[in-house]
Amino acid sequence: MHKVISADGTTIAYDRYGTGGPAVIFVGGAFQHRAFDPTTAEAARLLSEEGFTVYHYDRRGRGDSTDTQPYAIEREIEDIAALAATAPDPLYLFGHSSGAILALDAVVAGVPAAKIALYEPATLVDDTRMPSPAGHLDRVRALATQDRTATVEAFLTDGVGVPAEFVAQMKHAPVWPGFEAVAHTLPYDTEITDPFITGKPLPRDRWATVTIPVLAGRGSASEQWLQNSAAAAAELFGAPLVTLEGQDHGPASDLLAGMLRDFFRG
Repeated sequence: MHKVISADGTTIAYDRYGTGGPAVIFVGGAFQHRAFDPTTAEAARLLSEEGFTVYHYDRRGRGDSTDTQPYAIEREIEDIAALAATAPDPLYLFGHSSGAILALDAVVAGVPAAKIALYEPATLVDDTRMPSPAGHLDRVRALATQDRTATVEAFLTDGVGVPAEFVAQMKHAPVWPGFEAVAHTLPYDTEITDPFITGKPLPRDRWATVTIPVLAGRGSASEQWLQNSAAAAAELFGAPLVTLEGQDHGPASDLLAGMLRDFFRG
């Protein structure tokens, strides 16, 4: 494990796979962190075997990273910038789900990435599911100070669109304690995604300055709204759209690593 200090003094913990090759920073989505996400860690390892130096980090408030308050999306961008400052050139970014939005915002803010790959950005661009209800962000913020279980439930149902009956079943799954362990960070992901879970097209001006090559990836077994989100991102950036057959929102390590390898080497 390595650590870097962000601009506000927050300690950001990360694993580095490989040395000397082009750098790739993995920007995870909600719940993801090193100790809880072995699939992404394996993808990072496989990509390093292809000659890349991969940075797999704990976003602030998760795992071994600290969590300086007050929270702001800009602080998370500074975290990425701090990692980028330690990385060799060229630098590539990979953002997953809410992390895809965060990675795009980092490029807009000046993180010197040469390419950026997105996997199923957490945006709702049509009517394939209900938008988050009004006040969703405020509700998640309030719950996060009181009740970890209720926070995860609200995030999954109103934020992600998981049916309540499925969430009730998930509470008995081995993964649930891991969800609750990072429930205090779900307001962060909600703040990142809430403006985009509206059923409206992606805002063209938000990332107008992103002129580097972009890749949009999705899984053929993912929820339709997530597949459509990736397609919308591909259209917005004039980017290739890669569909990983049989995969969902958590793609297999080898397929994810292969998609990133081909794009970053191309």
